[in-house]
Parts: sequence; structure tokens; C-alpha cells
Amino acid sequence: MPAPGSSEKSDQRRQAVLEAAVTCFARKGFYGTTTTEIAERAGISQPYLYRLFANKQTLFANAVFHVSELMTNTLTAHLAEAGPLPQPPEVALRAARSAYGSLIQDRDVLRFLMHANCAADEPLVGDAVRWCYAKQVELVSKLLGSDEAVRQWFAAGMLENVTLALGLADIDEPWARILNGS
Repeated sequence: MPAPGSSEKSDQRRQAVLEAAVTCFARKGFYGTTTTEIAERAGISQPYLYRLFANKQTLFANAVFHVSELMTNTLTAHLAEAGPLPQPPEVALRAARSAYGSLIQDRDVLRFLMHANCAADEPLVGDAVRWCYAKQVELVSKLLGSDEAVRQWFAAGMLENVTLALGLADIDEPWARILNGS
């Protein structure tokens, strides 16, 4: 166990706060979530939360960076499991879509990403969201090789967001089956 006040302990607390923030922001968004709720979920006081993060925008932006890192790690791991690099474009695309699909099965991650896009008018948040997209485009470009494949991956991901968020797999209606691909 790290010593009290150590940098390692602060890093662990920051990580716990980011995880709590993703969960809280996923449920109520940037505007509906209070820092008190996040502090309570993380098991710390609100003043301590403000020692770790200057304000709510900074906390949200850092949560975006945290989720971006999760996305990068998930994509990289799934592609490594698919076989040696470089992979044929169709294999890489299938692995990338599978990785994203597994990531957003965590409804908190899915909803957080949707709320992040909605809060992009906040300067710090918007910068973090654009940075996250830039990083993902760079990674997916490297993995898939073409601009068209990147656009297809993002388009498929956005559609997957909608189908999962709306629970379309459980709706037996023609329009839902079309969007769900079943």
C-alpha cells in the first residue's frame, strides 16, 4: 500500500475519481452531474476532489482522456488477438469493430461518449473531445490504412452507439431490424 500523501496514492485516487466520473457523467451528463455526486461515488470528500481536479470541466476533460485511453487499449488488444500486423483491411476492420463493440457494451462508456459530444461547447471539454477523436482517427488510420476505411469504422461505430443505446436488438419492428442489421 502506498504511503499516505504519496504520488502513487494520489494517482490511485485520481484513477478512482475518473472511473466514478465516467459513471456519474454517463447517467446525467456534464450539466446534470454534480461534483458532490462524483466525490461520493469515489468515496472522497468534495474538497479533496478539487485538490485532484481544478474544476468540473477539468475533471470531465480528464475523464475523456481516460476513456480515450480505454479505447486505444481495447482496439490495440483486439487487433493483436486477430493475428500479426499488418492485417488485411477486412480483418483489421472486423477486429476494430469487434473491439469497439465490446467497449461500448459497458453502457457507462457508451453514454459517457455520447454526453461528451453533447458537452463539446464547453471549451476544455470540446478540446478534450476533439483530441480524443484525433487520436482515434490516427490509430484507426494506422490500423486500417485508408481514409475510407476510417470513415466506415466511425460510421459503423456511430450506428452501433444508436442501436445499443436504444436497445434495438430487443425491438421487433422493421425499422429497428434495419438499423440493427438483423
